Amino acid sequence: MAVVTWKEVLLLTGLVVGCYWNSLSCGFVFDDVSAILDNKDLRPSTSLHNLFRNDFWGTPMAEERSHKSYRPLTVLTFRLNYLFSELRAASYHLLNVVLHAVVCVLFLRVCRLFLDKTYSLVAALLFAVHPIHTEAVTGVVGRAELLSSIFLLAAFLAYTKSTSSNHSIVWPPIALTVVLVAVATLCKEQGITVIGICCIHEVFVAQGFTLPMLVDTLRQVLLGKDGFPYAVLQTLLKLIVLVISTLLLVIIRVQVIQSQLPVFTRFDNPAAVSPTPTRQLTFNYLLPVNMWLLLNPSELCCDWTMGTIPLVESLLDVRNLSTLVFYTFLGLLTYHSLRYRHSSAKTVIMALSLIALPFIPASNLFFPVGFVIAERVLYVPSMGFCILVAHGFKIVSRLKKISWLIIGVLLTTHAVKTFNRNWDWESEYTLFTSALKVNKNNAKLWNNVGHALENQNEYAKALQYFLQATRVQPDDIGAHMNVGRTYKNLNRSKEAEEAYLVAKSLMPQVIPGKKYATRVAPNHLNVYINLANLIRANDSRLEEADQLYRQAISMRPDFKQAYISRGELLLKMNKLTEARDAYLRALELDGTNADLWYNLAIVNIEMKDPSEALKNFNHALELNHRHKLALFNSALLMQESGEPKFWPEAKRRFLTYVEEEPDDANGYFNLGMLAMDADENAAAERWMRKAISLQAGFRSALFNLALLYSQSKREIDALPVLNELLHHHPEHIKGLILMGDILMNHKKDTQGAKVCFERILRMDPTNVQGKHNLCVVYFEERDLSRAERCLEETLAMAPNEEYVRRHLSIVRSKMAAMSAAGTPISSAEVATAAANEEKQKSPQDTEKVSKVEEEGKGDGTNERTKSTQDIKDIEEKRAAALKRLEEIERILSGD
Repeated sequence: MAVVTWKEVLLLTGLVVGCYWNSLSCGFVFDDVSAILDNKDLRPSTSLHNLFRNDFWGTPMAEERSHKSYRPLTVLTFRLNYLFSELRAASYHLLNVVLHAVVCVLFLRVCRLFLDKTYSLVAALLFAVHPIHTEAVTGVVGRAELLSSIFLLAAFLAYTKSTSSNHSIVWPPIALTVVLVAVATLCKEQGITVIGICCIHEVFVAQGFTLPMLVDTLRQVLLGKDGFPYAVLQTLLKLIVLVISTLLLVIIRVQVIQSQLPVFTRFDNPAAVSPTPTRQLTFNYLLPVNMWLLLNPSELCCDWTMGTIPLVESLLDVRNLSTLVFYTFLGLLTYHSLRYRHSSAKTVIMALSLIALPFIPASNLFFPVGFVIAERVLYVPSMGFCILVAHGFKIVSRLKKISWLIIGVLLTTHAVKTFNRNWDWESEYTLFTSALKVNKNNAKLWNNVGHALENQNEYAKALQYFLQATRVQPDDIGAHMNVGRTYKNLNRSKEAEEAYLVAKSLMPQVIPGKKYATRVAPNHLNVYINLANLIRANDSRLEEADQLYRQAISMRPDFKQAYISRGELLLKMNKLTEARDAYLRALELDGTNADLWYNLAIVNIEMKDPSEALKNFNHALELNHRHKLALFNSALLMQESGEPKFWPEAKRRFLTYVEEEPDDANGYFNLGMLAMDADENAAAERWMRKAISLQAGFRSALFNLALLYSQSKREIDALPVLNELLHHHPEHIKGLILMGDILMNHKKDTQGAKVCFERILRMDPTNVQGKHNLCVVYFEERDLSRAERCLEETLAMAPNEEYVRRHLSIVRSKMAAMSAAGTPISSAEVATAAANEEKQKSPQDTEKVSKVEEEGKGDGTNERTKSTQDIKDIEEKRAAALKRLEEIERILSGD
């Protein structure tokens, strides 16, 4: 076997780079979205064990919706990409190009076993540039083909060294082969087919048998004329080892998928659910179609499902002629290669084995797969095709100039086609629009162009593609669901509901005693979820929405999303116990879902069970320690508990939250509230300022910052903050009360204070605190008669407020003293008398006059007026509860 020179390696690598360098500018498209963007197994936070428990798309193998594609080593390479570059697509594409170059070099080594140096290089060059490979190389998920091919070729090369020069068995290469086959299979399932290729090589190449020789040997043994020759026994021993290792791998693979085949619908593969003979005729017709793609890759398409290839429903269908021609040609080649021992026959038989055996798992001939045709599964079969082409050129090499001209033109046109085809994979829109140029009968393609436009928020354009999908395939449930969702995004609820109802009418009816889930794609059941989510926006139709959720659950008791959505609805309906039960059932199905634990905690809060809520928030954070909503709301719950022992952990969680959401003012505001609770005024000011800088006019932050300044004896600093608050929120009553208090008591600006209190009364004539403080202004202005009338009106509004009655008594007594003396009393004397009276009042009364800011601090949004007992309770928990009331109302009002 001639070695591969460095010049040849550089030539192949340069050609691969030249054909595929533009793939580095492509993004994640089509299946890449599920395998890369949506696959949590790539994230470092996910345990490595999940790679060996889940399928290629990150779905647990035990779940019915799993595709049962078990490729943990391929996913591991995605994870390594993520580790170095996260979700930057260029690095993923770069590694694919490198792997393709490695495959090309290994393929050249294999070709050297059957072809001379020149034509083996021709085969490798053709393989390097063949356009059929763009899906496997430029599509990131095609890495499964690349990795599997590397180990498949390595296993075959190792096996070719299992026979020594004296024809004895060399076991180490066989052991290495078995290991490499296992690795190839863990990259993609078709890797196991290299065992069959090794068996064919052993019998017809290494041992030089032909089919007549094998038949004659078997006849001699059966007639008892002769025993098995030693060479045959050695061959049988090696084959037995290979077969046993294959069976073990198959058994392990069956155990991994738990003896269940994946569930596909008639839309994925229409022929798979067709009756005899349609199914057999169609599947056999697909073989010449695949071969034609290798021969003439001029019209390539990323998706060949649904109505792309019409079913062959009759023996009289003219397409059966292509099937007949294909089998005739294949039969002649096989007959030629098995009948003779010359090198040409050996080359052909190995080429045919490379074409046929790796293609069998995707052929639909033995078990259905989830597609009609997939270009990437032709990656390994194209190796055999390239060997046949190179071998054919060798045969006609007498006409050298013409043959080499043809080879040159073929390589050039294929390279150009491959380079141009890469641009189709730049984005989902370019990919699916290019596919529609080839095939307009595939509703899935119309849907996918619609999805691409939908992702760009071009809903009107997307709607036209979705509607066309329903015209191409009127019974496509997914297309009608897409139409409904787009109408909803366009705020056309009536049309959306009509589309969902059409989709619902296309769902198979429940047949008693028959498992529903085996007859429909699980995602089609989302029509019930989508329809219920739409109509529950109308409060009068909540029960109708609940009925839809329950219908979906009755069809699939393990339909997790139905329980989640129903839990949200029941929470809205205030059926808290039922909502809790719905989430608990969902957790039985998926106990590792952090979002579910978070939702359950929200129900616990509504049920006034904060300890259970905190426990469930902690469950969510154990599963995802950076779950943003769980971090924020659990910290808020700890803050609202009023227990200082929780404050350090609450602070840590808020700090983690602002690391995740550095532009969310709410996180900084709550850090400020925690600092106020802990009397850390400098930190509180810093956090409040940060919140205000991120959200201009942040109502709660502005008020509490002003309150902080007021409590810190920095009343003058509070005034500009209050001015900003009232600029954005002129109706903020507590802000007006605090400003009036500062103006009157610290700036001695009774006129300014009077304006504040009068504004309050214009907005809320029944506001006792504003009314009372206005009375105090009249008192300060020596207008005792007006102050008396004002206090009488205040007492009528709040007859049970003792402090108002006392103040009225003070004013009247002063008026009586002035009347008796016949001389006016100075305002200083009045103020002193009032102050002395204030010293004699209870803490509750004092709170109403000189501590108005405390009430404002706790109640800036809803502006509730508290009773005397409320104020007493607030005073007792002054360090905690007062400061939290403002935040509670902010959360409720969405401020």
